[in-house]
Amino acid sequence: MSLANAKGGAGKTTAALLLACEYARNGDRVAVLDCDQLACMTDWFRHGRSDSNLSVISGVTTTTLSDHLRRLRGRVEHVVIDLSGAADVLVALAIGLSDLTLIPVQGCVMDARGATQVLELIRYIENNARANINHAVLLTRVNAIVTTRAMRKVKLMLAECKIRLVDTPLVERTAFRELFEQGDTLYSLDAARVSNLAKAQANARAFADDVLRLLNPAGETMRHGPFSSMCYRSERAADPVALPA
Repeated sequence: MSLANAKGGAGKTTAALLLACEYARNGDRVAVLDCDQLACMTDWFRHGRSDSNLSVISGVTTTTLSDHLRRLRGRVEHVVIDLSGAADVLVALAIGLSDLTLIPVQGCVMDARGATQVLELIRYIENNARANINHAVLLTRVNAIVTTRAMRKVKLMLAECKIRLVDTPLVERTAFRELFEQGDTLYSLDAARVSNLAKAQANARAFADDVLRLLNPAGETMRHGPFSSMCYRSERAADPVALPA
């Protein structure tokens, strides 16, 4: 799955981290491909507090993305692609290779515009590949008490465009900001020091469960990205990649 928004600061890396940590905590093997030049996910991983079945691969480029996916196939249950704040060739390739693309959007017009660029890119790929791309918008940094006027405006805009939303938005929580300070997970933070930690954990679990349902809709066959067949059809023998123990 990929997380994309052409505007930086939309919450892509936070959402990617929450998904990766929740699935790893449930016992699944997870690899995160860090395609962002800021490498925030890589910096977080280097602190070494993640589960042993979670790995992060940094410096992923247009040239290496497909190779990484081929090497990871069958070795992990989930690959999470954290993309840069752009709408470039790498983003288009990742979207076309993903079973699901999530587009994080905060309650502001600038974020919505960044999301619109990604949605237009998805439409372009769909039209040219003659295939549907599984995607949904994720609302992030939602006020825990009230839905602001700006957030209502974004919701209305998406509804008018018939764009699917992830049922569970990510609420603005101190715990989510704390994750990147010392390389923590939601389960290594100190509840005595971080307010509403249990609520943040519940929010992350519900979000991760919703994403799994989007990946595997009840009664439907999983939809793979339109570029997947080309990626794996050319699969060749690769050197083993050892995930961190």
